Amino acid sequence: MAVEGAPAGYLQDFYGPGHGSHKKIGVLLLHGFTGSPASMRPWAHFLNDRGFTVRVPLIPGHGTRWQDLNKVKWPQWPAKAESELSLLAEECDYVFVFGLSMGGGNTLHVAARAKLREKISGIVLVNPMIHIPDLAINFVGLIKHLVAKRPSVGDDIKKPGVTEWGYDALPTKGVAELHKFLKITRKSLPSIEVPLLLFHSIDDHVLKASNSEIIMDEIGSADKVRIELANSYHVATLDFDAETIFANSVQFIEKVVGSRR
Repeated sequence: MAVEGAPAGYLQDFYGPGHGSHKKIGVLLLHGFTGSPASMRPWAHFLNDRGFTVRVPLIPGHGTRWQDLNKVKWPQWPAKAESELSLLAEECDYVFVFGLSMGGGNTLHVAARAKLREKISGIVLVNPMIHIPDLAINFVGLIKHLVAKRPSVGDDIKKPGVTEWGYDALPTKGVAELHKFLKITRKSLPSIEVPLLLFHSIDDHVLKASNSEIIMDEIGSADKVRIELANSYHVATLDFDAETIFANSVQFIEKVVGSRR
């Protein structure tokens, strides 16, 4: 797993203008911690091919060197998402936010923001992150000063020969920021009321199922559905169940938009 050799443009912001009857429906797709926009590009292209306007931003600290993720502060992550969301809202009548792993936490953080709630029509989460249950996280404030990185948790993909083009290390100062970010985000879950579709891989070697369970239990959304994925690991957007995720996300969008027209 590394960023070197990634397809041209896959580690940069991506924008796909919509067309046809779905042109005024925008989707913002947010990648995970140590990952890159590459993990969301197939999903974005699937949606864009069907006419949806899409944006896949590079979240600060990613897509360059793992050391850069030790230099950012957590507010930079939702700030990037909010900026991209605003751009979509300028040209679309409906905007959805989709997130993978930490991108799920980022999605939830943005969806809880009072000034943005009216702009978001619905959210879709894939193996979302909302807490870090490892006891060692309680000492991350000390660990980050002792070691700069730990072994990578990326590329948890069942499908052979597939990579998410992310970092081959877990930056510890970045993890400390992630911990702060998730604790703040979890407190805001009850304030989120938009429709939710959540996908959870039964065999996820990165996140415990408690992440999805917490979100389903604590989020304020009345319209919430969880779908289990039986043939994918953590990065399910690039795995065997990707088509299931993609197809169901389109049905979700059409259902939500149809109920508002």
